[in-house]
Amino acid sequence: MRDHVLDELATHRARIQRESGADRPVPPLIVGVQGPQGSGKTYLTSILRDVLQGPPHNLSVAVFSLDDLYLPHEGLVKLAASYPDNALLRGRGQPGTHDVPLGTEILNKLKRINDAPGTEVELPSFDKSLFNGEGDRAPRGTVVRSPVDVVLFEGWCVGFYPVSKEEVERRYAQPVKGLGDDFLQRRGYRLEDVLDVNERLKSYVSWWDLFDAFIQIKPPEEHPYTYIYKWRLQQEHNMKARNGGKGMTDGQVEKFVDRYIPGYVFFGDGVLEGYEEAPGKRRLPPWSGHGLQIQIGENREVVRVNRF
Repeated sequence: MRDHVLDELATHRARIQRESGADRPVPPLIVGVQGPQGSGKTYLTSILRDVLQGPPHNLSVAVFSLDDLYLPHEGLVKLAASYPDNALLRGRGQPGTHDVPLGTEILNKLKRINDAPGTEVELPSFDKSLFNGEGDRAPRGTVVRSPVDVVLFEGWCVGFYPVSKEEVERRYAQPVKGLGDDFLQRRGYRLEDVLDVNERLKSYVSWWDLFDAFIQIKPPEEHPYTYIYKWRLQQEHNMKARNGGKGMTDGQVEKFVDRYIPGYVFFGDGVLEGYEEAPGKRRLPPWSGHGLQIQIGENREVVRVNRF
């Protein structure tokens, strides 16, 4: 991950100077980091930040999480009440439960943060332990100040793209690998619920357009979803051990992860493949050719590393 970011940063700086001249401030390299719940993406991202900020690199690195863009608790409750029949919108998680205008504002500010010395951007923060694990936005976030060399933007559905209605219908009719032939139906996720989330995901594409490079952490192909339950449960236990027991029960964690699975099933391959802009016209992600994929096993051991 370190080598990938350093290589991409060098390429990014050279391109900006070539296209705009040496006098133009170089915007930070924005790196999307995607991985499922409990896979270690937040932990790895924090280590990556520390390594890049330390010698011999001495870079200025900002870490920003998709989770910190969730709607405040009141907004999440209102959303669920407004769409009571859509089980995918009952609580935070799927596209549609984030504050899209706020995310657009923050990402664009970060893209321009180096335009003037001393520019500050306050990143929001979301406390997942509040309201018995439902979470709420924290009153204060983290302030980052220019110059910034690298922005690491991490999240479970970072880089996911919407698909066509026909593709949603095709995937909905197929079994979910490792979870049973009728997993979506048993969990109460209707076809129209997935189509709703698919439509909401379209507003996230403008975020992905700002990315320069990408890192994906993913389970092995033979176990694309089942390990996520184990990883996320371990994550919740670790959080509760540190905060005095505030958080979700094991049963709540399972239901929580259930709500994310459709995101991987329907939209996850967009990280590599992009999306279909028009019939027969596919648009590749802006990070195509600048991506690193790390496959991990059940115990988060590295299984395979690929460039894409």
